[in-house]
Amino acid sequence: MTAPNILLILSDDHGYADRGILGHDPEVRTPALDRLATEGISCSDAYVAAPICNPSRGALISGTHPARWGSTWFLDTRFPDERTTLAERFREHGYRTGYFGKVHYGQDEPGDRACPPEHGFDVSYYGLAGRQQGRLHYLRHTKDAVDEYGPEGNWRMAVQPMFEGRDEVELEGFLTAELGRRTQEFISDDDGAPFFAMLAFNAVHNFCWQLPPEELERRGLPVRDDWDESSGVTYADWYDGAISPHLERGREYYLAQLELMDREIGALLDRLEDRGIAENTIVVYLTDNGGSTCNYGSNAPLSGTKYTLAEGGVRVPFLLRWPGGGWSGGGTRDGIISSMDLYPTLLAAAGYDVAALDIDGVDQAGQLRSGVRTRDELHWECGFQAAVRNGDLKLRVTHGDDPNARGIRVVEHTDPGDGVQLFDVRSDPSESHDLLGARPDDAIRLWDLHAAWLAQVGRDDLIDRYAERVRSALAGATGRPASSPG
Repeated sequence: MTAPNILLILSDDHGYADRGILGHDPEVRTPALDRLATEGISCSDAYVAAPICNPSRGALISGTHPARWGSTWFLDTRFPDERTTLAERFREHGYRTGYFGKVHYGQDEPGDRACPPEHGFDVSYYGLAGRQQGRLHYLRHTKDAVDEYGPEGNWRMAVQPMFEGRDEVELEGFLTAELGRRTQEFISDDDGAPFFAMLAFNAVHNFCWQLPPEELERRGLPVRDDWDESSGVTYADWYDGAISPHLERGREYYLAQLELMDREIGALLDRLEDRGIAENTIVVYLTDNGGSTCNYGSNAPLSGTKYTLAEGGVRVPFLLRWPGGGWSGGGTRDGIISSMDLYPTLLAAAGYDVAALDIDGVDQAGQLRSGVRTRDELHWECGFQAAVRNGDLKLRVTHGDDPNARGIRVVEHTDPGDGVQLFDVRSDPSESHDLLGARPDDAIRLWDLHAAWLAQVGRDDLIDRYAERVRSALAGATGRPASSPG
């Protein structure tokens, strides 16, 4: 078989439960994602490397944990400049490479290595969300809009022009459709080389009421205005009314954006069929972090949401299809898999020798084909909250009084928790039954794993802070002094 094509689709803040095939909500319509699930493989225990956008995306493109380059939370995030990217690997392996969509690795500027033309993509059309408060507007990207929205408003509402390669280009129109159109054009080119296409939708990130007028009318949804810095209403007050629980009909706007994104995915699947290359094209779908409940996404049955290290913050929808390679049949794989694993898994499928790569990802081909479990352990580190999963057990340690924790609690209406908890996430994915008191030895064992991992990735500066929290929690849960962890 010739080298497979790769279509890697990344969405933004998509809720774990929000796929029609799962049956949680009859109003969810995702026929294309359901088609991927029935024709490909679903991974039920798939995770991203962080509960927020920037470090998660950096981990995916580099195959390494963001803690290795000091990226833990919003203010210290950056592109992993020192790492060879997935696109660079594919390009050196003879692939043509294309990137379409949202770029958000940190406070990225034009010409930075974070820009797709600077890290391995031959063709690109993208917006720098790091310049625009982490988002892209769904409808407007023009110089006139920048002037109209004002200095703060254009940053808050993300209406700056897009980029084609290294050149600014304007767009007045629905960005989701434009990203789908350009990706279709890229995969339709035929110069004899296999392709690696990465499509990073801004959907379904807030603000989902930014829909084409005809869609609002068809769905009977009211028009909502973006924030206007001249209105006299502060952005903070306006934002509070633009997210859950205060946005009227918020779930309907969200589901509309999800349905329209799914439509573009369906068109891409059809294009692969029309070209006769679906059999030998790997299609991957996942989202960048857990679903955002402030945007009315649902993560049922998982607890928590984006920003947290609860399951709902880091466990994500994860679908793969490669009929020619045996990733097919509609099965579900329940072994642990990470977004970092896409790096070696996709490269190995393309015939690249991944044995010598210095990465944290592992080749999951055996897991995808036949359910052979490859991973037993995963770590997360945000500087104020940490977690480790080992087998079925997961330990979370959170400093709930940290300014970052207080910030997301106040602004995003999301509680990251506080203290130390131990859960069996296989039998208890909602993390309802804390096992800390019943299984203190397991808690110590998992903490020791995380402490050793922190030292290994160069973040031993965090060990003492967490260790004291673990000691105190164990003493309180068991009524006796705990052995000294870490």
